[in-house]
Amino acid sequence: MGHGASRLRQLVHEVAKFGAVGGAGVLVNLVVFNLVRHTTDLQVVRASVIATVVAIVFNYVGFRYFTYRDRDKSRRTREMTLFLLFSAVGLVIENGVLYAATYGFGWNTPLQNNVFKFIGIGVATLFRFWSYRSWVFRALPARETPAATGPARVPQNDSAGARKTRQQVP
Repeated sequence: MGHGASRLRQLVHEVAKFGAVGGAGVLVNLVVFNLVRHTTDLQVVRASVIATVVAIVFNYVGFRYFTYRDRDKSRRTREMTLFLLFSAVGLVIENGVLYAATYGFGWNTPLQNNVFKFIGIGVATLFRFWSYRSWVFRALPARETPAATGPARVPQNDSAGARKTRQQVP
């Protein structure tokens, strides 16, 4: 199998694991959103922000210990800081969509709230996938192999016994 096919297979596997955690996070987000909406008098976007924060905590645990468990763990403070930063941007995207629908267009029925909450989650998820894999859960440096670094140089002696280096082709 070629290197490109292997990378594609790895990406598909990563997207599937991200989707499993993210799908569970969407359920957590929507359940908390609807619980807060139906058990409190909070406004729709405030209830949504609470639900998003609960989902962010849920997702961090899932991403760190399931989706990206094989990624670099040496700088947890940096990882957590970037995760929270990009999650906050995702929160603004997600809840900005809901805010625009609710207060900009007046779409404020429970069904409309859930539809635009879901759309906001979808848009924010695209941003989160890119940012988490690119900046937060960074891949460990690839281990170099002789084939990856080019032809090896092998020391040899010439007929007079002097050292010389010749290129060895794999």
